[in-house]
Amino acid sequence: MGENSGIQWTTHTFNPWVGCQRVSPGCTNCYAETYDKRVGGGVDPADGKKKLRWGPLAPRVSTARENWNKPEKWNRAAAAAGERHRVFCSSLADVFEDRPELVPRRAQLFRLIEKTPNLDWLLLTKRPQNIRRMLTETAKLTESAALAAWHLHDVPMPNVWFGTTVEDQQRANERVPELLKVPAVVRFLSCEPLLERVVLPRFCLCGCGKTVETVMAEPSPLNREQREDGMKTGLGIDWIIIGGESGQKARPFDLSWARELVQAARVSGAAPFVKQLGAVPVVDESEWRVGNERGLHLLSGAPHARKSAPAGTVPLKFNDAHAGEPAEWPEDLRVREFPEPRR
Repeated sequence: MGENSGIQWTTHTFNPWVGCQRVSPGCTNCYAETYDKRVGGGVDPADGKKKLRWGPLAPRVSTARENWNKPEKWNRAAAAAGERHRVFCSSLADVFEDRPELVPRRAQLFRLIEKTPNLDWLLLTKRPQNIRRMLTETAKLTESAALAAWHLHDVPMPNVWFGTTVEDQQRANERVPELLKVPAVVRFLSCEPLLERVVLPRFCLCGCGKTVETVMAEPSPLNREQREDGMKTGLGIDWIIIGGESGQKARPFDLSWARELVQAARVSGAAPFVKQLGAVPVVDESEWRVGNERGLHLLSGAPHARKSAPAGTVPLKFNDAHAGEPAEWPEDLRVREFPEPRR
């Protein structure tokens, strides 16, 4: 439950506990819940009993001490190599789920974060509205200097990146403004699984007080000035991860959705990272026809069975089941950039 991660945008994954409950459409085919059901739950170190860990009535099971010791080992390795390692926390839970039994565990987690300054902790949540309240609570429990500075003076914690999942327009409307309230060296969006076209202009992505659409319509020097202001004040979104859904029940992912988000990232000064095109990548039929008429191949794959693709679209087949190999993609989507933290 850790070591080197198979997730392309992180070095390691760490799960302080396991278990969660669904809150939005992005959770419908949750791989963590599916995994939990397949293995029949986990053994709770507290009593040695096996328990399911998903849903409002299920307990959240802490992981073993051996797992909790791993980040300190990673921290030493990063220090020895003169590197910074990214840690995704949590892939099998939500750090900011609102449950009383998680209060002391969250405090324990942030003590660990403070003890590992060579690691950048990526805290991704579907509940960004809880972050400020819960970290204020955690600051009082831990007596952490970094958390106290965050709570009292809005000084970002130097090794914590805060992110939220944006799978559709409604979740973008609800969650991005909440994330922007959180002081952070990096704020990021995980638009995976992206389930529909998401337009981000109504949010101050670049921290300049204007929408992305407005910035795009203005002269280039002003664009640069606004982006620099956003980076300086730390008010914007710094990183946008984009990906389609994987798995047997995957929902379609239109490549045009990815292109629009890459453009929004470019304009706002955020770093775009296209993770995968998913199990059901599609393009508009007219785009496919035009591409063929021009003798162009939009993708290295070819259309396959249409049953999972929406009307008016063409599904695409890749050698990689998740379409996670950039060499197979259109060149303009081969984008995997990382943000520069404001330290």
